[in-house]
Amino acid sequence: MRSLNERIDVGSLELKDQVVSINRVTKVVKGGKNLSFSALVVVGDSAGHVGYGMGKAREVSSAIKKGVEAAKKNIVRVPITEKGSTIPHTVTGRFGSGSVLLKPASEGTGVIAGGPVRAVITAAGIQNILTKSLGSTTAHNVVKATIDALLRLKQPEKVARLRGKTVDEIMDRGERAKPALPTPPAVPVA
Repeated sequence: MRSLNERIDVGSLELKDQVVSINRVTKVVKGGKNLSFSALVVVGDSAGHVGYGMGKAREVSSAIKKGVEAAKKNIVRVPITEKGSTIPHTVTGRFGSGSVLLKPASEGTGVIAGGPVRAVITAAGIQNILTKSLGSTTAHNVVKATIDALLRLKQPEKVARLRGKTVDEIMDRGERAKPALPTPPAVPVA
């Protein structure tokens, strides 16, 4: 997903897995129907690392196990702000016909997200965020679009360094001097 030089050591992370969806798949063959299950799984350490994977097998438990193994191979790092544990800026991720909008939220907002998006966000460890799923509602597309959005996030420190500015100059912290409103003329008292 990310560049090859950024390898994440999965062994050092304490990953928790969460099943997003389980599908029963039937294949019609000459002798009848072959039943199998596909599982979409999200893993994360609630500290800025998250990944997803899909597994297919005859039994549900085997499919989930395969999904977890696939997810561990797709782990990515997510920039999370220290203050408010949210994302640094608004971003939209796309995959197929599904797109997901992620907006940073103030402390105490919580995770405003539905199903598949919530699974990815909580696995990543983001605690305050606003999300909106647009387009496709298929769990696979929504999870992949959410991961795409998280990959598009940029750390303010890196952007500031590239632009040759300070983080406060780049981030809109509301600390700019607001123009003073002109004072109304004094009304004479009779």
